[in-house]
Amino acid sequence: MTTDRVWLARLWAVALTILSLFPFANWIAGGHAAPWYSDSASEWLSGSAISIGSAVVLFLVLRRFDWWPTGWARIAAAAHRHGALTGLLLGALSLALFAVVALKVLSGRPLLIDEIVQVMQARILAEGHLSRPADINPEFFSALHVVEVNGTVFSQFPPGGPLMLVPGVMAGMAWLTGPVFGAIAVVAFWWFVRRPGESPGVALGAAALLAVTPFMVFMAGSHMNHVPTLAWLCLALVGLRSITGEDGARPMPALLTGLCLGMMISIRPMDGAAFALPAGLWLLARTVRRRTTLATLLASGVGVGLPVAAVLAYNVATTGAATLFGYELLWGASHGLGFHRAPWGVTHTPARGVELVNLYFLRLQTYLFETPLPSLLPAIAALALVRRLNSFDRYLLASSALLVLGYFAYWHDGFFLGPRFFYLLLPALVLWTVRLPAIARDRFPTLGADRLVLLTFAVSAAVAVLVSVPARARRYAGAYSSMRQDYVAPAARAGVEDALIFVRESWGAQLIVRLWGLGISRSDAEALYRTVDSCILDATIAGLEGSGIRGQSALAPLRPLTSDSLRVIESELSPDRTERMLPGATYSPACQRRLLEDRGGYTFLTPLLARDVGSNIYARDLHARDTLLLRRYAHRSVYVLRAMSSAAGAPLLLEPLAMDSARAEWAGTPVPDR
Repeated sequence: MTTDRVWLARLWAVALTILSLFPFANWIAGGHAAPWYSDSASEWLSGSAISIGSAVVLFLVLRRFDWWPTGWARIAAAAHRHGALTGLLLGALSLALFAVVALKVLSGRPLLIDEIVQVMQARILAEGHLSRPADINPEFFSALHVVEVNGTVFSQFPPGGPLMLVPGVMAGMAWLTGPVFGAIAVVAFWWFVRRPGESPGVALGAAALLAVTPFMVFMAGSHMNHVPTLAWLCLALVGLRSITGEDGARPMPALLTGLCLGMMISIRPMDGAAFALPAGLWLLARTVRRRTTLATLLASGVGVGLPVAAVLAYNVATTGAATLFGYELLWGASHGLGFHRAPWGVTHTPARGVELVNLYFLRLQTYLFETPLPSLLPAIAALALVRRLNSFDRYLLASSALLVLGYFAYWHDGFFLGPRFFYLLLPALVLWTVRLPAIARDRFPTLGADRLVLLTFAVSAAVAVLVSVPARARRYAGAYSSMRQDYVAPAARAGVEDALIFVRESWGAQLIVRLWGLGISRSDAEALYRTVDSCILDATIAGLEGSGIRGQSALAPLRPLTSDSLRVIESELSPDRTERMLPGATYSPACQRRLLEDRGGYTFLTPLLARDVGSNIYARDLHARDTLLLRRYAHRSVYVLRAMSSAAGAPLLLEPLAMDSARAEWAGTPVPDR
């Protein structure tokens, strides 16, 4: 199982050193940047000095008094002997920790649009459907990652992620999905590292570290699909350990292993493929060398194929084509991997790919462990010093490399609670971090290097626990304040039922969905919104809405508006800084009213997609176009839901719609009868 060919580890050590310590993103002009790098680099230097310097002092003191704690080896040996009990304890403790974070730090609510839309799709699946009927006026109910096609509405994401949320949705505790799958990942990782060739101390340390790693903990408290993907990966690692062992020629474990890898693909296709392809090649090579049976290879292939076939069937039922995913239907082929024009207009190039990968690794130096010592330094040192690799080391490093290459070719900057696209690197990074003391002892047996490394870890961990992690938790707890609110509560408190409630969003949000309502694609709408003065865009949209022109015919008069794209700036007139303004432009009375409404307070419709809203109908306030719904729901009382001020997280106010004032404002605005 071992080999002296360690070039893969050395390559990783060099790549991590270059990409996680040097700010290439700041040196490549015209793309992404890390403006915070100088501050972070200063913190890394001072943090390293504190951690290593304190460790050296403690090392000298402990050696002088000939005292060193020796209980860890006995604890690890006992944990190894009682593997099932240890797994149960790790699972229970990690589940409790992740659940506390989910409720106390992230408020038990989906905060990111990705989370919200996947919970929405989970609710659809829980109802026994793949999609819902679309409204004839979808602009009142649309959201960024929601597909509306052929009279149906569904999430743009592959079905595996929403499927993982279904049990939690049905139990009324969708927030528990992340903690449960996080705990499964920890337990499965324990069973994986508790294998021949790994010392009991490293195995227990790696499993325990995974359970408390801040990046792991905060993400496991969320609704993000990265957490179930990690759980299926760790389960697949356990299966691979079984079918690649001496008695591994067993079809059933191979089938289950393939099923785990297939589930990864059903949730995050590229992430799953990055780990499934090397696993398939590994099993194929073993079959060729006759170290396992053909039945094992075929069974694993069937296991992968079952979830993939289900995804293809889901695509046929929703998008109409087996290989057409919702996000490609919504955004076009430019959403996929490759170096091309991205959906929002910027061209993704290899240089931008380097910038993004660089940003992810720079962020990992902080977000992974939150220690004053740069988080990746121990793994870098271990990879640089290790003398030999086993088969699983090579598999994890090769698969992790494929994951990095995949996101090198992907245009979007995936950041939420850390560099989330690299979340699946956790097993490899945690394992190599914990291995460093033993590797240092092997390399420098007479210097006490392992004790110095452990003391450095202890000092750095103490600072993280006492300072860095609580500070990060407070920042997360204070973020996304508007998305944490209970949007259904104002109607419940007022006893409002069977009402039509218009949700007052920002002027910018209204412009985007009105473009969608004209049949403008998501990518074209984003490009127009980011490059055209909001008032000019509003007037042109209104004219098109009144004329009934839709689709490509509507895009023709909109495209010339981008001629001033180099002159427009972020709005200085509205709290919504995503709106655009042309310096020196004169705003009409209607545009000035929209700005006053923004300053008076706006909220969001999207969080309501993940909620059971009861008998009320919540729709986006689109002013004159509201008459389309008022005609349809003439028997319902009408209210407006908005924020009481423009301050972030301002309380929500539900008030009856003043129909006389509304009609006076809408007078003269043409609205099609549909």
